[in-house]
Amino acid sequence: MVIVNTETIAGQRIVQNLGLVQGNTVRAKNFGRDIAASFKNLVGGELKGYTELLTEARREALSRMMAQAQQLGANAVVNVRFATSAITAGAAEILAYGTAVILELE
Repeated sequence: MVIVNTETIAGQRIVQNLGLVQGNTVRAKNFGRDIAASFKNLVGGELKGYTELLTEARREALSRMMAQAQQLGANAVVNVRFATSAITAGAAEILAYGTAVILELE
């Protein structure tokens, strides 16, 4: 499956628009990562535990979006975007969304 953040795919023709597809996940910080982040705040630098948490969350949201597109019979998703929102203190939602399409097969 082709996944792009552009409205079109160079050299390909979209023959059918199947509509919006999306995938999301809600993740919470864990106590161990919070302790490590507290120490890192003292000296500065990347909070690797949180980076890993958000990377995992984006992958999961993208995977769920792709599964929804496959259920519709799409062979591509265009105009893919990510959004985040705070759900509660210490938890956030990651949302991946785009337009499922069928590309002309050559």
